Amino acid sequence: MTESLIWWSIAIYLLIAIGIAIMSRQGPSESMSGYFLGNRQMNGFVSALSYSATTYSAFMMVGLAGLTYAGGVGALGFEIIYFAGVSLVAVFGPKFWAVGKKFGYVTPSEMLGHRYNSKHVAMAVSIASCIFLIPYSAVQLAGVGYLLQGITDGAITFTTGVVLATVIAIFFSYIAGIRSVMWTDSLQAIMMIVASTLVAFLVIQGLGGFGALFDTLATEHPQSLTVPGPGLFSFVTFLGLTIPWFFFSISNPQVSQRLFMPSSLRSMRHMLIGFLVFGFIYTMVSVLWGFSALAAFPSLASADLATPTLLASEFVPPVLGVIVMIGIMAAAVSTIDSIMLTLASMVSRDVYANVKPNVSEKRQLLVGKFVVPVIALMALAFAELQLDLIAVLSVAASSGLVAMVPALIGAFYWKRGTGVGALVSVVGTSAFVLLMYATGNSLLGLPAGVWGIVVASVLFVSVSLMTKPHQASSDAFFTAIAEELGKKRRTTTEQATKEAAA
Repeated sequence: MTESLIWWSIAIYLLIAIGIAIMSRQGPSESMSGYFLGNRQMNGFVSALSYSATTYSAFMMVGLAGLTYAGGVGALGFEIIYFAGVSLVAVFGPKFWAVGKKFGYVTPSEMLGHRYNSKHVAMAVSIASCIFLIPYSAVQLAGVGYLLQGITDGAITFTTGVVLATVIAIFFSYIAGIRSVMWTDSLQAIMMIVASTLVAFLVIQGLGGFGALFDTLATEHPQSLTVPGPGLFSFVTFLGLTIPWFFFSISNPQVSQRLFMPSSLRSMRHMLIGFLVFGFIYTMVSVLWGFSALAAFPSLASADLATPTLLASEFVPPVLGVIVMIGIMAAAVSTIDSIMLTLASMVSRDVYANVKPNVSEKRQLLVGKFVVPVIALMALAFAELQLDLIAVLSVAASSGLVAMVPALIGAFYWKRGTGVGALVSVVGTSAFVLLMYATGNSLLGLPAGVWGIVVASVLFVSVSLMTKPHQASSDAFFTAIAEELGKKRRTTTEQATKEAAA
């Protein structure tokens, strides 16, 4: 695979993606809802592909493949736990959608601030999200850097790849806000799933087929097919990685914000079903890539080089390899531009607008657009540190974001929850997780991924019981959910009755 082929392929991809992004425009977006939520009018098909591309980023084809290479079959168990956690969308998704429609929320932090009648809760959630998601954004950029560096044997440097991904993400974010991101995500998701699946089968056939692949693993790397595996995973490590991952779909605001966007509950159901189908296929493909790299190249200097090495090998035709490379790069870009837009909306809506009350919607949007490149540059700086194991870094970010989970669950299911309890839980747990990572990430032998949800839950419940809830905001919130979902059920029943009568 030549360097010129790679650059020409990137250029062609950019021309197509930019064309799609420009066509997605529906005039200038002058409201926060229009720019950051697509006016809450996204259909199920586009939502499913965009949700998939945003969630399954460089982590999957670079990170999960690398984790499989280093840790064996335990990596599949790790990802299946995340898959099980997506069931939370079925539970919380309709409620997010209902209150978002009723109160016009733009961000999950705005929702929490209103539910607990506390602008400090909204501000704390926004700031904590920035602290933990900027490193996660850096993971996506690093994935592109490692990919281009590995596939060209260093001809394209890590820094070049990181800068390229940053510029593309900023550009897509500015064209039409979330609409351009979601439509380009759809293109990227289709590229990802088709090309990566084809390459997986080609590589496995090159290794002699499924039987030969697993015979090689059983003979030469038997621990990779057993639990806990060759040494990366222990029960405690597995627990520390999987607990934050289970809550990913509601703890990560760039994902939970998507629950405000579908045009209807039917579109949300289609989004969830489409995502589950996509995710299952992509998970299996990523794990097979990791196993294939282990069988073919057992002595790589870094597990994160598993995918680049496969793509540059004789098993993969150059044209197909470069298509997969573009797909992985596109996946990373789709995640970082979604994160940039989400964090920008949170900073402008929940920090700036609370510091300067009564600021206009237009001004909030202007601030949000200014924040986008600032976040991108911070992520770029972090990516240049080139920290190891993309998958572990991704989960480290999620370990901090579990600080929001008890407050989120309480918002929908516990009227006794208070603003003070939510604030102490978010701030205290965020500080605790940061301290743990700064001091070796171990307390009584357990990592932050285990302690985070425990500390957050204890703080939220105990402080809430010692303080008084704001009854009016709580009642309004629960009433809105009942009204919106009840209205939808009645409409669905009436439609079914008419269809039966016809």
